Amino acid sequence: MRQAPITSPPRQSSAGGFTLIELLVVIAIIGLLSSIVLASLNVARAKARDAERLSDMHQLQSALEMYANDHNSSYPSTGGSWWGNCSGYGSHSTSGANGWIPNLAPTYIAKLPLDPNPQLPSYCYLYRSDGKDYMLLVYMTVESYSQAANQWLRPGSPAQKDFAFYTSGASRW
Repeated sequence: MRQAPITSPPRQSSAGGFTLIELLVVIAIIGLLSSIVLASLNVARAKARDAERLSDMHQLQSALEMYANDHNSSYPSTGGSWWGNCSGYGSHSTSGANGWIPNLAPTYIAKLPLDPNPQLPSYCYLYRSDGKDYMLLVYMTVESYSQAANQWLRPGSPAQKDFAFYTSGASRW
């Protein structure tokens, strides 16, 4: 007697699509890559905001020097108090006699700048002057600190996230 050869059941073609495992692996890889890209974009945005803050301070320094040239080497005075546009420092406006730097805008700068990303009401730009000396402060908002920025750290509080621009007489404020 002759036996019929044993055959395995017919195979189904895999040309029809991907398995569930393959799809889950691809989705996981895409999720991982997108989170890496988003993290690097956030770092780039923080660095760009810090660059804008430094640029704002340089523009304000130039405007203050032009003001001093026109006013017998004196700077706009705040009576020795800190003024800013944030609520903890008077909520001053961006121009005129009540600007956070009094009488600087619109004559010497079009408008006083504001922090590009105010996280809390007390995070802002600050100004203090007795008329003879001044200090400009990027207060508590520096996001991407680097060793290159050491030259702008506030003298009295180097651990705080502040950048300071000041005349020599204001270095101890």
